Amino acid sequence: DYEQKYTEAEPYKEMGDGGRIWKAYVEESIKVDTNQVADWTDALDVLLVFAGLFSAVVSSFVSQTYQNLLLDHSEVTSYLVYESITLKRAADENISLSTIPRSELAPNSTSDPSLSAVCVNGLWFTSLTLSLTTALIAVLTKQWIHQYMSFSQTGGPRERTQLRQSRADNFEAWNVPVIIGLLPVMMHVALGVFLAGLIIFLHTL
Repeated sequence: DYEQKYTEAEPYKEMGDGGRIWKAYVEESIKVDTNQVADWTDALDVLLVFAGLFSAVVSSFVSQTYQNLLLDHSEVTSYLVYESITLKRAADENISLSTIPRSELAPNSTSDPSLSAVCVNGLWFTSLTLSLTTALIAVLTKQWIHQYMSFSQTGGPRERTQLRQSRADNFEAWNVPVIIGLLPVMMHVALGVFLAGLIIFLHTL
């Protein structure tokens, strides 16, 4: 019963800083916000841990497969050494050098990755980008939530009420609850894209 819990303000000052309505509003809003923020924080903490581990796993795969997009200089060296040996043997045996096929690779050759390598790396880089973006948004959201709850720490009841309501309106305007709800969806998409790339990668082995 707030009539018994809070003393009534002086006549004509009910809407002042000492008004009973502001004190009741602050107390109720703290209860509601604390429960809601606790749920958000728990969900974001789990999401950050998963995003961190998932990004590490994807990075380990990408660090190995992206080399398939580059020119393999060791392969170029092998081709050129083999061609040199073949030319030397042909010269020793008085065979026309024009009959020796030229190597398809040279130091200035451009990379020509296979379609599967392009697809796999494209999917895995996309997955890694989604995961890191999710982690970044989650960190920013936690900072917004911390700033949102700071209304209960300073000022009188009326000022705290106005500040809380202003931040609550801004939270809704910026669709923060919607963003928090979309973050797990982004991680699910990142996981699905990674698995698609993994299927292609294993199919080419």
